[in-house]
Amino acid sequence: MQLEKLRDDKVIQQLFSAVLKLETLEEVYQFFDDLCTVNEIQSMAQRLEVARMLRLGYTYSQIEKETGASTATISRVKRCFQYGTDGYQLVLDRLQADEEK
Repeated sequence: MQLEKLRDDKVIQQLFSAVLKLETLEEVYQFFDDLCTVNEIQSMAQRLEVARMLRLGYTYSQIEKETGASTATISRVKRCFQYGTDGYQLVLDRLQADEEK
């Protein structure tokens, strides 16, 4: 886990705890608008979309064309699926469950 070395960092814990305190989508927008640049948010959203598309079996070229993500970004996300902590799987499973409701 890449963040394991940061687990004891109080500032990192504060950040993650702050995200967990948000209750509505509007609150999330407000917080991330203050916290991140538009480019940072777009980059995170792009990686999540790349993960969704990889999970659905899209090819690199299809993902690159639809998202504008570089092959390096696609490869990094794919590595997370293979060797990561299943964070993408967890979130994508929950998003899919919400869509099916």
